[in-house]
Amino acid sequence: MGERLYYNVYAVNTIQVSSELLHPLGVGDFVDSGSLLQMSITESSEDKLSIVRMNAELRHAQLELLSAHCATHKLRLRFPAQLLARHGRRDVLRKSIETASALNEYYSSIEKQFPSEEAVAAPAPGPNESHLLLAMESVASFMRDQRDHYFPVAKALTAEQTGRLGSYFPADLLNRIKVVELQGARVSNPAFYPQMRALGFNNLPDFAHLNSLTFIDVLVFNEHMLERTLFHAMVHAAQYQVLGLERYTELFVRGFVDVRFHFLIPLEAHAFLLESRFARPNPDRFSVEDEVRLWAKQNRY
Repeated sequence: MGERLYYNVYAVNTIQVSSELLHPLGVGDFVDSGSLLQMSITESSEDKLSIVRMNAELRHAQLELLSAHCATHKLRLRFPAQLLARHGRRDVLRKSIETASALNEYYSSIEKQFPSEEAVAAPAPGPNESHLLLAMESVASFMRDQRDHYFPVAKALTAEQTGRLGSYFPADLLNRIKVVELQGARVSNPAFYPQMRALGFNNLPDFAHLNSLTFIDVLVFNEHMLERTLFHAMVHAAQYQVLGLERYTELFVRGFVDVRFHFLIPLEAHAFLLESRFARPNPDRFSVEDEVRLWAKQNRY
């Protein structure tokens, strides 16, 4: 549906990170009357500053882990585990496995230090099937409304853009596409967000921080449109065309609930994957619609 440009440490691709993960943490985020680690500390300014620094470094580590998660997810989408085990470089694989195991051991040791009431607390219930159906209906309605809202001010692709993208998308789709580059404004979050959060949908993407959003056949850019970001938005338009709006929104909502992060939804991950192929120095030519049909046939969405 959209993307935010966040360059990961592996330089694999740009990834989408929810703005809810980017807000700075303060002392109150981790320190309460019980003290998360049950540390015997005083309320001096020096102690408070140390805690702020600790949480800032914790948030930085979290973003790095999300970046690694994204890179690994793309690897998993492209290559079966059997292929990696047989032909992957042993030194790289062993180091990666050691690193992942060490990280799991470290964070597990921290989790064991949580207060007992937190450790045994049951997880908050997630959305049920009726909530998912409501979310699908809300998303589909929002897409239609936003498409109609921006269509009157949208412009057709230029002849140069159409020519450049003609090797990847059919002419009928390119001729229907309209684009909008917002100036001094950004797409607002849907009005149904508070209701969805109350139903258990967490980490909802902040639309103001997305580079672009595809509303069926109208591509809206919060920032200056680049060839690469145009291609990414076009992939979503092709997904709409092949899957249809209702099926697209169903896969989007169910995928979001499964993976919890917008940039890991299979629809989004596939767009990043095809975008990375397009952005290579000597890119191969391929049909995006054929790629979408293949993923749909293989139930990879």
